[in-house]
Amino acid sequence: MSEVLAYKATERRGETFSYLPPMTPDRMRRQIAYLIAMNWNPAIEHSEPEKAGSNFWYLWKLPFFGERSVDRILSELEACHRANPGHHVRLIGFDNYTQSQGTAFIVYRAGGR
Repeated sequence: MSEVLAYKATERRGETFSYLPPMTPDRMRRQIAYLIAMNWNPAIEHSEPEKAGSNFWYLWKLPFFGERSVDRILSELEACHRANPGHHVRLIGFDNYTQSQGTAFIVYRAGGR
């Protein structure tokens, strides 16, 4: 089991996995495969670090409705990160049934992974 990171009042945390150590590429692939298996629609968003606490993040392209390829989602995450190197990049899984987010987590943090 992963060790939980200690909370520091000077650090901003965001989303589900931010209290765990950074994801390995294999864990990232498994999280994306889970999102697809749940039939959630992936969407990629990015934001400046100082605005990351806001509810408004910039949408990278349109949500990938019906996308079933883990590799395609990974390549779009990488493309968003390359185009916006000073931004945080997160992946969201929209659940059509509940009309809400099924998952959301930051994939790239500004200044590091």
